[in-house]
Amino acid sequence: MPVYEYQCAACGHQLETIQKFSDASLTDCPNCQAPELEKLLSVPGFRLKGGDWYETDFKRGAKKNLAGGDNAPPAWAAATAVPARRPNERLHPNPRIERRNTIMMRSHYCGQLNESLEGQEVTLCGWVHRRRDHGGVIFLDIRDREGLAQVVFDPDRAETFAKADRVRSEYVVRITGKVRPRPAGAVNPNMASGAIEVLGYELDMLNQAETPPFPLDEYSDVGEETRLRYRFIDLRRPEMAAKLKLRSSITSSIRRYLDESGFLDVETPILTRATPEGARDYLVPSRTHAGSFFALPQSPQLFKQLLMVAGFDRYYQIAKCFRDEDLRADRQPEFTQIDIETSFLDEADIMGITENMIRKLFKEVLDVEFGELPHMTFEEAMRRYGSDKPDLRIPLELVDVADQLKTVEFKVFSGPANDPKGRVAALRVPGAASMPRSQIDDYTKFVGIYGAKGLAYIKVNERAKGVEGLQSPIVKFIPKENLDVILDRVGAVDGDIVFFGADKAKIVSEALGALRIRLGHDLKLLTCEWAPLWVVDFPMFEENDDGSLSALHHPFTAPKCTPEELEANPAEALSRAYDMVLNGTELGGGSIRIHRKEMQQAVFRILGIDEAEQQEKFGFLLDALKYGAPPHGGLAFGLDRLVMLMTGASSIREVIAFPKTQSAACVMTQAPGAVDAKALRELHIRLREQPKAE
Repeated sequence: MPVYEYQCAACGHQLETIQKFSDASLTDCPNCQAPELEKLLSVPGFRLKGGDWYETDFKRGAKKNLAGGDNAPPAWAAATAVPARRPNERLHPNPRIERRNTIMMRSHYCGQLNESLEGQEVTLCGWVHRRRDHGGVIFLDIRDREGLAQVVFDPDRAETFAKADRVRSEYVVRITGKVRPRPAGAVNPNMASGAIEVLGYELDMLNQAETPPFPLDEYSDVGEETRLRYRFIDLRRPEMAAKLKLRSSITSSIRRYLDESGFLDVETPILTRATPEGARDYLVPSRTHAGSFFALPQSPQLFKQLLMVAGFDRYYQIAKCFRDEDLRADRQPEFTQIDIETSFLDEADIMGITENMIRKLFKEVLDVEFGELPHMTFEEAMRRYGSDKPDLRIPLELVDVADQLKTVEFKVFSGPANDPKGRVAALRVPGAASMPRSQIDDYTKFVGIYGAKGLAYIKVNERAKGVEGLQSPIVKFIPKENLDVILDRVGAVDGDIVFFGADKAKIVSEALGALRIRLGHDLKLLTCEWAPLWVVDFPMFEENDDGSLSALHHPFTAPKCTPEELEANPAEALSRAYDMVLNGTELGGGSIRIHRKEMQQAVFRILGIDEAEQQEKFGFLLDALKYGAPPHGGLAFGLDRLVMLMTGASSIREVIAFPKTQSAACVMTQAPGAVDAKALRELHIRLREQPKAE
C-alpha cells in the first residue's frame, strides 16, 4: 500500500500514513485538532516504504516500478509531483505559503515564538540585535521583521559557544535550538516572545557587519539626513519595520474590500502629457520626438474618467503620483494614492462605499470602530473652524463678531468689519487667562506665518467688575455694550482668554484656524482619539489675487447647476465635491465628474482656457465625452497620509520606505544627479552654463 504524507495548514505539523487507494483522505490534525490536513502528493505516483516510485494501473490493479529501485521518481513525476519533505527540510514560517519544493533556511520568525512551541526545535535567521555575556553564558537577541527572540548559548557546546562569542551587533546569523521557558523573574512582557528563550545548539555566521552609523538596539536621536542616507539600516529598527508592516496590512485590507465590492484593479500610464492640475509637472524629454516632453501624472484623473467612458464602471488603483511642489511634513514629490472611480452612482453611493471601506479598515487593522461619519458644509467648517479640514477633537470654535465692531474708532477692527471681503472673528480659550505675555507673543509670531499682522486678546479676570475685570490693550477702543455682546456670544467666563483676528477673510480663517489647532495641542484639549467627518458643498472656484478664478478641486468637477447658471454667476456656484477628513487631515477628496461636453467647455471658459487650448490639452477628453460618457464620480485617498495617521507618525517620510528630503532629493542614491553629455545629445538637450558666483 502507498505511503501518503500530510501537512496541517494550521500548525505545520507533518505525518506519514499507509492507506489503501480507496481510503478517504485524512482531515483532522493530531497535533492541533484543526480540520486542516492537506495531502502533499498530488499525482498517481506513490513513495513506498522502500522508497521506490510506482505508477498504479487502476483497471488491472497492477503496480509498476518506475524508478528501478534507485529511490528517485521518474521524469514525469519529478515534473508534476509535489515531493514529500526531505530529511532536515524546514517548513516555511507560514505553513499556508510553504514552498514545498525548496529547503527553507528558517522554521519560524523570531516574533512568532511563544509558549506553545516549548520543547520544539526551531531554526531562526536574522540579525544580532544585542549581545550580552553574563558570567560565561552568552545571550543573543536575534531580530527579524516579526520581532525579537532571545537565544542562550552555554559552554557545554564548546564549538557553538565559541562562535557566539565572536558575533557582534548586526551580524547575520542562522541559529538552531530548542524552545524553553525563561527562568522565573526573567520574563520580558515587552517582547512577543518574552516568555520563552531558545537554547542554542547550532550557529551559522552568514555574514559579518561593520559598526552601523547609528545604534539600532535602542532609540537614539539621529538626524533625519543620516537616517535617510542609511535608510536600509534605519528600516531595520523595530519601530520602522512595524510601520511598513502596518502599511502592508492597510493596502491588503483595502484591496480585499474593493475586490469583494466588484472593483477592477486597472493600471494607467506613467508617461503622459502635461495637464493643468494645480501643481508643476515633472517633465520627461522624449528621445524619439525631439523637443517634446512627457509628464509624470499628478493623478490618474483623466485616464480613470476615460475608463468610465469605456464601460469599466468600478475601477481602483493604488497609484504612484508626482507633483513638483514645495514640500512639507505631509507632502512628497512622489506619493501613493488609492484611486477609486465609479459609474452610475451618485455622491451618497460613493461616499457610502468609501466610508464603509475606511470603517472596515480601522476595525481590521487597529480594532477601532467608527460610527456613521457626520457631514459638514464647507461654509460651516470655515466659519466655525477656519479650515475645510477641521479637527473636531479640539473643542474650540471661531465666532464672527464683525457686526459689533463696525463703528469703533479702532481701524484695525472697523476696517475689516466693513469690508465685504474682510472678517473679524474671536476665539475663546477656556481657563487660559493665566497665559503669560511671552506665550502670547509666541502665538502672535505663529499667526504671522499665515499673514496676520497681530493677535489682539482680552483676558477675562472677573466679568462682574465690567471693563475693570478685563485685561487687554484693546478694551478702551470698544464700547462696554459691544464688549458685553461679544463676550456673551463667545461664552466667555472668568479665567478665559479671547483672541481676535481682523483682516481679509482668508487670512483670518487660516491664522485663527491654525492657532486653534496649536492651542488644542499645547493645552492638551483633545477630547477623543479619532474624529472623522465628511466636508461637502465646496465652492466650484476660488478667487486668485489678480481677480481671476481657479478650480477649487480640479476642472473636471461637476457643479450643482446648469452651464448657463454657472457662467452667469461662477463665484457663487457650488460643486458636487466631498472630502473625508480625519483629525484635521484630509484623508481623501473626490467629486461627481462632468460627463457632458457642453458643461466641461463652460468650466474651461470660466478658467480662461480658450477653445484652441482646450483642444490642444484636453481634446482626447472632449472627444470621449461626445461618445456616450456615463454619469460618474470617484474619490482618491492619500495612502501615505492615511498610514501616517494610523501609525501616529509625525511625517509621511516615516511611513515611506525610501522617501525624499524636504528639498526633493534622495541622499541615499544621490538623486537627482548629472547625466553625461551623450545622453543629453540623444535627448536633444543642451545645458546652459550657470554663471559663476563672484
